Amino acid sequence: MPTLLISDLHLQESQPRLSALFQQFMANIAPESEALYVLGDCFEAWVGDDDDSAFHRAIIGAFRRYSDSGKALYFLHGNRDFLLGEEFAQACGGQLLQGPVVHELGGQPTLLMHGDELCTDDAAYLAFRAQVRHPAWQVAFLAKPLVERHQIAAGLRAASKEAAMGKSESIMDVNDQAVLTALREHDVPRLIHGHTHRPAYHRPAAGRQRIVLGDWHERGCYLRIEPALSALCYFDEEGGTPSA
Repeated sequence: MPTLLISDLHLQESQPRLSALFQQFMANIAPESEALYVLGDCFEAWVGDDDDSAFHRAIIGAFRRYSDSGKALYFLHGNRDFLLGEEFAQACGGQLLQGPVVHELGGQPTLLMHGDELCTDDAAYLAFRAQVRHPAWQVAFLAKPLVERHQIAAGLRAASKEAAMGKSESIMDVNDQAVLTALREHDVPRLIHGHTHRPAYHRPAAGRQRIVLGDWHERGCYLRIEPALSALCYFDEEGGTPSA
């Protein structure tokens, strides 16, 4: 059975279509796999594992049904849901990985990460990333009332969108040298990440491959991996899994 990888779903209660696509994926596509990796930004925002809304329970329930069927489930933090914790992972029956991490997929050692850490040309974002990933910042944030956390998260998202409007496309993409450095430091032939919303296959160097997962803004996207074979696939409300 194949391994599936997804990222950048950006699930949010205000976008029921995305939630429907996710439920469709978990019910009709994911069961055909032996393992599922979520490489960050499953949610548009995550303000703490204590946010026990009906919306979150429905998402967790879909993951739990998958893992209860005997399949492996893994999560990585994204730049939107970096506060996902062990309580969330346990509720889903999955494992929260601290990326970047190397797993063998389809018989090939593969470096997995969300991808935002590769955007080294965006100094302002990397400074913000370092701030919110610091344990002291996270402890202080999670100590605030849930309502206040949601308000702060909304403000951060608005500021992020405004800042992105003033940045060039190249700055918000990964840095080629950062990609090569990551591949060489981990001594792997393949890197898979999301974040940039630019699904594609790249050959950064001889014998090296970079696969970028797509976001779920217009349609669902997943990577299907089997021994010696990988394919970016898409689906929408009508179904279908055409390969890129």
